[in-house]
Amino acid sequence: MSEKDFAKKHPPDRKVDARVAEAVKTRAREGEIPCAVAFSIAEETGVPPEEVGFTMDMLGIRAVKCQLGLYGYTPNKRIVKPAERVEPDLEKAIRGALIGGRLPCAAAWELAERFGLRKMEVSSACESLGIKISSCQLGSF
Repeated sequence: MSEKDFAKKHPPDRKVDARVAEAVKTRAREGEIPCAVAFSIAEETGVPPEEVGFTMDMLGIRAVKCQLGLYGYTPNKRIVKPAERVEPDLEKAIRGALIGGRLPCAAAWELAERFGLRKMEVSSACESLGIKISSCQLGSF
């Protein structure tokens, strides 16, 4: 379980969807669920990823192995490294998708799809450009 109580970041009157809670409990291992598994749960249950993240928070289950490499890896927490080179078209697209100077997680995923890249290649480009990624789709950051 997490050393932090992530349930506290949510309104106390918000309720957990029982179907999602059951799926989360079934798929959790040692109090953790990888990002990719959380997205699978969202797809299987027909809810947005944020609902799965909320449910995980409420059940005290940590999200790990962020698909952008930003959190949840041991021992260093994050594994993303700056790209050696960022293609000009990708840089332009990243800069064009910024909100408040940051690239939303969903936009990073969309850019990976559009450019035929792995998600971590987009976050690696952001590392090189000094651009932070924000608004985790699971609500982790």
